[in-house]
Amino acid sequence: MDADLNFSSRRSPVICLHGCVASSQPLASATGLDVLKRGGNAADAAVAIAAALAVTEPCSTGPGGDAFCLFFNSDTGEIRGINGSGRSPKGLTLEFLKGRKYCAETPPPVFDALNVTVPGAPACWCDTIQMFGSHKLSLREVLNGAVELAEVGFPVAEITAHGWTHWVAELRNAGKELGGDLLIDGHPPKQGQVFRNPALARTLKELGEHGKAAFYQGRVAQAIIDIIVQHGGVMTLDDLSSHDSDVVSPISTKYKGVRLWESPPNSQGLAALLLLNILENFPLKALGHNSADYIHILVEAIRLAQTDAKSYVGDPDHVTIPLQSLLEKKCSSQRAQLINMDRVMQDVEPALMTESDTVYFCVVDCQGNACSFINSTFMGFGTGLVPKDCGFSLQNRGASFSLHQNSVNCVAGGKRPYHTIIPALLTDCASESQKPQLLASLGVMGALMQPQGHIQVLLNMLEFGMNPQQALDSPRIFVEYDLKENQWSVNLEEGINQEVAEVLRRRGHKVNWPVIGHKRSQFGRGQIITIGDWWNPSASHNDHPTRVLWAGSDPRSDGCAMGF
Repeated sequence: MDADLNFSSRRSPVICLHGCVASSQPLASATGLDVLKRGGNAADAAVAIAAALAVTEPCSTGPGGDAFCLFFNSDTGEIRGINGSGRSPKGLTLEFLKGRKYCAETPPPVFDALNVTVPGAPACWCDTIQMFGSHKLSLREVLNGAVELAEVGFPVAEITAHGWTHWVAELRNAGKELGGDLLIDGHPPKQGQVFRNPALARTLKELGEHGKAAFYQGRVAQAIIDIIVQHGGVMTLDDLSSHDSDVVSPISTKYKGVRLWESPPNSQGLAALLLLNILENFPLKALGHNSADYIHILVEAIRLAQTDAKSYVGDPDHVTIPLQSLLEKKCSSQRAQLINMDRVMQDVEPALMTESDTVYFCVVDCQGNACSFINSTFMGFGTGLVPKDCGFSLQNRGASFSLHQNSVNCVAGGKRPYHTIIPALLTDCASESQKPQLLASLGVMGALMQPQGHIQVLLNMLEFGMNPQQALDSPRIFVEYDLKENQWSVNLEEGINQEVAEVLRRRGHKVNWPVIGHKRSQFGRGQIITIGDWWNPSASHNDHPTRVLWAGSDPRSDGCAMGF
């Protein structure tokens, strides 16, 4: 495989009228499009894609992980969300971990069975269909495409094969072995090799026939508990059977005539909104796209936003979060935080800083409904634990908890951790008497890159007039806190000018340039569908009707957008 893989897509946006999907796997996109053509709506197609991705990209997602979605109802203009993240086992308390000689400085290893939180994705899939679906197709019919992919098999795509191999190696380096359901003769599949997963096909069939009970009770639930307990974990059948999704009201902020919607805590959507609030104070367009001045301001704003998110975001059932006051904060009132910011970020859990694999995808249907959806097992295959005859691995999202007693994200029984995965929607700023108009469904996955990615691709369209595909193609930056050196670092993707990197270094930034090849995965993988070409400053509404859908898919993944 080419180590210097070039991710430049040189693609035009997909343009269509009736319905559109965008995901990180073409086979999954085709599965979602098929559901739309059979009469399903955006929610139905999104769940079909989620299940198909569990088959075709298990190194990023699956029923053993978590999910979040935002749904725009075109009839009412209402946006609602589902928090499909799971809680820790009730027995996983700070005192229990201390009894096992773990502490803030030496938490459980990231792939340990103690880091398995209850998988929230299957419940989220079922609830998405129940709450937002067309009800023209049953859950079984929605999942049929994924079942067929798992039974018949599919050729593994190039970037997926790389990720599959990478995470198998990471597990083995940690003394862990991925369950055999996800290997071929003990090895990860190669690019183009056909992979079948009959065990996952069985799990998806049962989910389609019997709903949530098929996963959180009975055969699958017992298999989950058996393998967790076998490896020293503390999850119980009661932890699984008592799980349910949370229906949430999204949070939002305005920026130059548009409104960005994100999932509320325990999701880190707040970080994206804080970042946008700060950046509104600066003449970004005049600075020039990816210029040294533009990136310098972006870096400082990211540092501020992430520090606030780290200080406040946790499970709202366990901590009161002053969302309104935080969203009203402006750049001038946050600058004082720079003094203490590095100290705060030193408490970040290493797992949060780790590059992760996730799938983000979006759908807009012919009625104008939109579903923005994200699904993840956190770090690759998560713990790598595969319940017997189930065909999926269990997430390690519990590694995101803090063992600092005073942290809002401190581990506790039955608690949701600080969660990195976030979907987004964009609308106009309608008055109270009008329903908002949908402008875009968008997202970028990748640990702490996600709020940074949301804002960078959004600004590419809003400030610099890029179409959705150009906005995703454009080189990105990733700002992270280097725990080993106790300082912030700025990663610049290949395509950003070397002179820009040198100017940033002279301004005191620690710069890593250029980031090339498969290492570019740290900049995330995104999808965008816009309704109309509002991002085009020279467009005439008469020439390009609002109903036209424009879509892009990230060149850093194997996927594509499709429409009809």
